[in-house]
Amino acid sequence: MDDPRLQPGAPPPPGIALFDLDGTLVPWDCQIVFRQHVVRREPWRGLFLPVFLLLLPLYRLLGDGGMKRVFLCYLWKMPPADLDSHAARFAAEAAAHAYQEMREAIEAHRAAGHLTILTSASPECYVSEIGTNLGFDLSLGTRVEHGPFFPDLENHKGAAKVARLRKILPGGWFGRDGRLVRSHGYTDSRADLPLLEICHQATLVNPDEELAATGAELGWKIIRPPRPWKSRAHRIARAAAMLFGLPTDPWNAGTGKKNGPRKGQSKA
Repeated sequence: MDDPRLQPGAPPPPGIALFDLDGTLVPWDCQIVFRQHVVRREPWRGLFLPVFLLLLPLYRLLGDGGMKRVFLCYLWKMPPADLDSHAARFAAEAAAHAYQEMREAIEAHRAAGHLTILTSASPECYVSEIGTNLGFDLSLGTRVEHGPFFPDLENHKGAAKVARLRKILPGGWFGRDGRLVRSHGYTDSRADLPLLEICHQATLVNPDEELAATGAELGWKIIRPPRPWKSRAHRIARAAAMLFGLPTDPWNAGTGKKNGPRKGQSKA
């Protein structure tokens, strides 16, 4: 790593904050919203959706990584410059609509001199851009091969997030108990329990009932920022509309209220 703070033997920072992205910083799975972003600008790429829908029943066989490869077929042979442009525009909008509570948490960690790390299962092409927009020191996502119809990838989810952190961060930053020194993890998902296991503190964002119970038992903080849907059925309907590339605003719940840009920010 080029960052001198991450060189072997470097002293640990005053604190380390690890943030998930989907459902944690923003309400949606960014993979669906990014697909809508691309298809609205290149409608012909929506023609690949039946491939994903036809293979969806094979989810148990293909697994998370396999289905992600299928889902990403809409990016087939996209010129790298076009992908970079889509990623930058999407990231600016997603970052502007991050939960206010989470923007404040990021800023508080930065003000305290903590190392802030965005670690996501979403493709790194836009995770890194979102991280830049939100001021993260390090942004990690799923690395995806460019070009093929079913691209190879390294699914950056669950224990894979921890394994990558152990490769990147100096070994001396991990205590004898395996946890990162003075660390705080943020997530909405049970998939990130391996990540929280290496943290000294944790905050759960809109956790489900099972994760909330785990958090309450372990003394983790729970926050519930408002999300842009009125009910589970409304969420599913809105996600389906985005999947099909329909012109729905991901950040508007249909009530006139948004996780809008904070004062001084503008939409991309």
